[in-house]
Amino acid sequence: MKRPFQASVWREGDWYVAQCLELDVASQGETEAEALANLTEALELYFEPPQATRPPQVRLIEVEVGAA
Repeated sequence: MKRPFQASVWREGDWYVAQCLELDVASQGETEAEALANLTEALELYFEPPQATRPPQVRLIEVEVGAA
C-alpha cells in the first residue's frame, strides 16, 4: 500500500534537508532530489515492522512533569 506524505526541503550549507511534515522523519542529500530519495528510504524503514533478535527488556521510568 502506498500513502502520500508532504515534505519540506531546504538548503543548509552544502546539504539539502528533506523533512516529512506528518512524521518526525528527515534526511539529507547533496541535491534536492537525493534528499527526497533518502527521505523516501527513511520513511520506508520507519514503517518496516521491527524484527527483534531477542525479547526487549521493558523498564519503568518516572519523569517529573509540571512546575516544581
